[in-house]
Amino acid sequence: MVEAVVLLPGILCDDRVFAHQASGLEKGRTVCVRTPKTGQKVEEMAEDLLADLPERFALAGQGLGGNIALEILKRAPERVSRLGLISTCLLSETPMAAALREERIVRARVGRMEDVLASEIQPKTLAPGSGRLAVLNTLGQMALDLGPDLFIRQSRAMQRKRDQHDLLRRCTVPTAVICGSDDGLTPRRRFDLMAHLAPCAKLHEIPNAGYLPSLEQPEATLAALQSWLEMPLRLH
Repeated sequence: MVEAVVLLPGILCDDRVFAHQASGLEKGRTVCVRTPKTGQKVEEMAEDLLADLPERFALAGQGLGGNIALEILKRAPERVSRLGLISTCLLSETPMAAALREERIVRARVGRMEDVLASEIQPKTLAPGSGRLAVLNTLGQMALDLGPDLFIRQSRAMQRKRDQHDLLRRCTVPTAVICGSDDGLTPRRRFDLMAHLAPCAKLHEIPNAGYLPSLEQPEATLAALQSWLEMPLRLH
C-alpha cells in the first residue's frame, strides 16, 4: 500500500512552501499540506493536527513544522511510517532569541507585518543567487495572507519549544534530515548530529540553498523527499 504523505510548513509559511514537492509526490499517493494554525505550543499544535491526518502517513516538516512532526511521532508512533526534518532546529530557544522574537510579536500586534518579515528573514536566511527575490516575494505574500494572529501563535510555540534531541534518538522509522548548504541560521554540525542520533537517518544537503530549500531549490528538495520515500520500512 502506498503511504500518504503529510507536509507541515514552518513559521510564516503555508502550502506554497511545498507547492513543487506536493505536486511531484502526489503521483499515485495522497499528499496533504497542513499549516499549523491553532495552539501556542508545539504540543498543542501536534494534538490539533492529529485529528485531521490520515490513519497512517509519512510525515515531514520544515522549521517549526519539523518540531511539530517530532511531537506527532511521540504522540502517535503507530501512525507515522517515516519522519522528515527540513531545516529544523531541535534545541529549545535561547533567552536572547526569545527576547528578539518578543520584539517581533510586539510589531505584529500593531500590524507591522512588513517589519516583522524584514526582521524574520535575515540576509543569511537564504542562499545568494538570482532566485532570492522570487523567494522573498513568496515569503512576503504568505506572511501577509497568514496574518499577525497566526504569526504570534507560532512565535509563542517557538519560544516555548523543548529540546527534542531525546525524541529523535528514540525514533525508529526511516528519517531524512534535509538542510541547505548555505543555511546561515543553523550550523551544519547540528544537522550532522541529528542524522547521527536517529538510528535510521540519512542527511541530504541541498546545494545552493539556505533555510528554505523547498523554495530555493525545489527540484533538489523533491529528489531528497523521493529518496526518503524509497527507504525501506522497518519491520516491527
